Amino acid sequence: MIKTQTLLTFFKETRAHTETICAPLQTEDYVVQPIVDVSPPKWHLGHTTWFFEEFILKHHKTGYTIFSDDFAFVFNSYYESIGKRVIRTDRGNLSRPTVSQVYAYRNYVTEALIELLEEGIDEEITKLLTIGIHHEKQHQELLLTDIKYILGNNPLMPVYDGQFSENIIETQPQKWISITEGIYEIGHEGPDFCYDNELGRHKVYLHEFEISNKLVTNADYIAFIEAGGYQTPLLWHAEAWDWVQTQKITAPLYWHLIDGEWHQYTLKGLQKINPEAPLSHISYFEAFAYAQWKDMRLPTEFEWEVAQSHFNWGQRWEWTESAYLPYPGYKKEPGALGEYNGKFMVNQKVLRGGSVATPIQHTRPTYRNFFQTGLRWQYTGIRLVK
Repeated sequence: MIKTQTLLTFFKETRAHTETICAPLQTEDYVVQPIVDVSPPKWHLGHTTWFFEEFILKHHKTGYTIFSDDFAFVFNSYYESIGKRVIRTDRGNLSRPTVSQVYAYRNYVTEALIELLEEGIDEEITKLLTIGIHHEKQHQELLLTDIKYILGNNPLMPVYDGQFSENIIETQPQKWISITEGIYEIGHEGPDFCYDNELGRHKVYLHEFEISNKLVTNADYIAFIEAGGYQTPLLWHAEAWDWVQTQKITAPLYWHLIDGEWHQYTLKGLQKINPEAPLSHISYFEAFAYAQWKDMRLPTEFEWEVAQSHFNWGQRWEWTESAYLPYPGYKKEPGALGEYNGKFMVNQKVLRGGSVATPIQHTRPTYRNFFQTGLRWQYTGIRLVK
């Protein structure tokens, strides 16, 4: 079990980092919601605070007074068992509570949690607090990518942070890592934190395969575009081809062809594409089509986990060919926390790794992220298998 003092430091650092992410924003930036998948920054600030209040303070801090009776309705995300909530599409319609009120809420809950920690906590609260911290770290990643979507869809394409580097170049020579046929163990093991969807550990049989030690680059993907990849239906799933046609997709998200040169919106503003940088902001649909064009495929999540110690990862979330499903013996957390992961195990693909938006101490080889096949506002990329 984590020592209380260590957990207190971890909690304080996490709460502070969320607000550091928001520091470059203007008040007007906090309330924008361009699409259903992107939540306003103000909502992220409130929701991560509500999580601590709802799951810990309400039930475990003697004499605790709820900050506002309305905030549970505003900041509950998808916990049906807890009560009614503002529907997801309407999060950007709320000018109230104000940004200053949300920050006051954050301070109120943070101080109450610190008091509770200083009083001493048991194993149950330690577990809940650890989940709450990692929950906020998940939202830090979402917060950053949501901010990018909000600003990247502003026709002025404003700069968020001139120091934020998205394009980290992989300098190692390209090679293919051979993994032998055999039985391997998959899933989290040990006392360190993990989510319930990383349990239980189990055996899988894998055929021999080769996996790239490098991610697909922007230059690689430009070749796909120039070869007519978006105009070739045989490369795409049926649903994917409908997606391309209906939404008129011709390039990755944030890409713009200006005077014959590819540019992309970044958190530094609009820049020329670095051809050597890893590709990002593509859907599973596009990842699959690119792999088909290369006469290769995406790794399964099990292949990725077995091979990951042989290559560097964490610059891009990597699409896998695996559906998001429970492991053998999977058990949801009891109570409302059981809604955290298990209820989403349908119609999603697993991503592995992490990205430049992922905060420190928040990813590991067994971490299973998951998104729907057409989504691409995260820093998603491709690693090929043959």
